[in-house]
Amino acid sequence: MTSTPVGPDPTMEAIGLAVTEGRVGDAASARRKLLGLWSAIGVTGDPLHRCTLAHYLADLHEDPAQALAWDTRALDAADAVTEHRLQNHHAGLHIAGFYPSLHLNLADNYRRLGSFDAAAEHINAAKEGAPSLPEGAYGDLLRTAIEQVAQAITLRDTTKRSSAPGPAA
Repeated sequence: MTSTPVGPDPTMEAIGLAVTEGRVGDAASARRKLLGLWSAIGVTGDPLHRCTLAHYLADLHEDPAQALAWDTRALDAADAVTEHRLQNHHAGLHIAGFYPSLHLNLADNYRRLGSFDAAAEHINAAKEGAPSLPEGAYGDLLRTAIEQVAQAITLRDTTKRSSAPGPAA
């Protein structure tokens, strides 16, 4: 996306720093920092903060059941994010663009747990939302992952995808 943030948001910045830490190899520290932020935000705090944090925290769990819990929180929070709040954070973003990724992650977690009917429901929701994805590398990455997970569901394959997000090895 070519849009720029509207203004500073210390919570989103702290989330971003923790996510970066997790991606470069210190998943345990990143999880601790994100859990601390989660406690500060609270379950009724800013839905954008809750959605973003839960979405990224799920990626820091190898266990699909733990990831599922956080991805469910992310989807629930997304339902409370308003376009106005999102635009105040980052001009040009739309909440509809969040849903394909959120449903993809839920589908992948359910698939890895062997709950193929639930996985199919979420992968279908991800496919329905895919037209909201941006053109370019990010959108292409998600569209490819949606197809990979759909195929794995069809095959009843529960192995982790090599392209799945997660802590650095």
